[in-house]
This record gives sequence, C-alpha cells and structure tokens, in this order.
Amino acid sequence: MIGPMAPPKPAAPKLAAPKLAAPKAAPPKLAVTKPRKPVKRAAADPATAWAKRLARTRPGLVPFVMDALASRYGLPVWARVHEPTSELVLTILSQNSADTNAEQAFEGLRARYPGAVGGLGAEDSPGEEGGADREHSPGADERMNRPGWGGAGLQAKAAAPDWAAVEQASLPELVDAIRSGGLAQQKAPRIQSALRTIRESRGDYSLEFLGDMPALDARDWLTAIDGVGRKTASVVLLFSFGTPLMPVDRHVERVSKRIGLMPPKATADEGHQQWLAMLEPDQMYQAHVGVISHGRQTCHARNPACGVCPIAPRCRYLDRRAP
Repeated sequence: MIGPMAPPKPAAPKLAAPKLAAPKAAPPKLAVTKPRKPVKRAAADPATAWAKRLARTRPGLVPFVMDALASRYGLPVWARVHEPTSELVLTILSQNSADTNAEQAFEGLRARYPGAVGGLGAEDSPGEEGGADREHSPGADERMNRPGWGGAGLQAKAAAPDWAAVEQASLPELVDAIRSGGLAQQKAPRIQSALRTIRESRGDYSLEFLGDMPALDARDWLTAIDGVGRKTASVVLLFSFGTPLMPVDRHVERVSKRIGLMPPKATADEGHQQWLAMLEPDQMYQAHVGVISHGRQTCHARNPACGVCPIAPRCRYLDRRAP
C-alpha cells in the first residue's frame, strides 16, 4: 500500500536580476576658441595729441597769442634777407653765441675769404624777381637784418664769402677768422664739414634747390649734415624760402613753456613738432617772428616785463590756472 504523498515543496522565490546602471553619456565637447589677439592701433602722434589736448583744455589759446603778438609787434611780411648758404653759416655761428658776435664772425669770413659778386640777398629766390622783396635797393653802408634777429645786421652790399676758400682753408686760419664769434674751435670744422657735404652732394655750394622740396624733406636733408639740428635747418628754410616751419630757439622755447603752449618737460626738438601741429602753414613765419620778438623784448629770461605783456591774462607763468 502506498502511503500518502508528501506535499510539494514550495518553489524558491525567483530573485530579480540586478539592474545595471545605464552608461553615462559622454559630456558634450566644447568648442575650443583661441583668445583673440588685441588689435594693434597705430600709435598717436605725440605732437598732434598735444595740439588736440591744448585745443580742448584751453580753447582759443593759440589764436589769442597770435593776435596779442601782432598787436604788440605788428604783422611781419616775409622777404629774403640772406641767400641760404650764408643763412646756414650765419646760423651755425650764432649757436650758443650772441647774434652780435655771430655777425662779427661772419664779417671776419667775408674779410678773410672775399666773394666775387653779389650781396647776401642778391641771389634770386625761386619765383621772385630781383631777389628779396625790398622796397628799395640798400645803400653801401646799409645793414640787412632778418626779423627777430638780435644783432645789428650785416652789410647789405657786401658779397657772401668765397665758400670754396672757406672749405679749403687750414683749420687754424679759419678758427682765427671767426674767433670773435665764440666757440671757434668747434664751429670752424662744423662749417667746413657742412660746405663739404653740400659740394659733394650737389657739385657746388648752392642750397637753392631746397626751396623746391617739401618742408619736412628739406629739413631732413639739412639735418643729415653733421652739426645741423632742427632749429638751424628750420631757420635756413623759413627765412631763405618762406618754408612753413617753426624754428624753436631758446627764446621761443622759454616763451612757449611759460604760456603753456609747450609742455614743461618738452625738448626743443619736440617743440618743433608741437608748433607744427598747432599752426597752419601760413602762420609759421608770423608765429616765429612774434614769439622770438616777445622773448627778446618783453618775456626776458630774468625779470620778464609781465606788467606790459599782452599775453598776461592767459599766461601760466603768472597764473598756474590761467585759462
């Protein structure tokens, strides 16, 4: 006999399969951007920047000064006084010397190395008839003097020196000829070097060709001569041809800085460019003659005559906050 059947064992519970984490999505790739290089802007011209700043902070100052100088010293009219090579040598002789001493030295050159023909202003300027624009022919003893010059003038009828003889002279002899001008040991070789450079470049001693060149090109040509700086070159070009340049000598520099037309720490070379940026071309001659006359007659290095100065209301020498 078969006994009773054992009850079936309960089925083991089914275990759920472990859930696997879904793989993480890769982070999106970011576009790599290279940093942009800063755009280089052309450096502003310092002289132009100064002129704009002056017009913004002290509006109308330049016209005020020009009008004040004209009311005091008159409006100069350009006329050639010396032919350009004489102007160059005379200006070299005046470097760090009084103008009267430079005149004596130049007369010493004419006496030691006399020229053959023509007076100092006898050579015709480009586009002119009869040389300098003068109302009358100078007499035998009359002296010629460019405006703003501090000397008595040079004999108008006397010929320019024989430049070939000056260049070829022995150095001791040339030093003796210009000794009265001061610093003859430095100026004699400088004059000979300048004359040699002109002759080797041009075949003669004439600088008349500079009158046909643009102003800055002509100035660069002259300053390439050893011992000729911007002031000397600008003087030669302004007074020989009316070239629109503004020579900045010690008088112009002093007056300009006192008024505030030049920054206090600006150099004379920087001043040349600053004045060019402040003025129109047809104002250069008037400005130079007016400012240098003011420096010689009123705005002295010592004890300036501020009480009679027409620029006093806007001069920062008197009032540091002058408009």
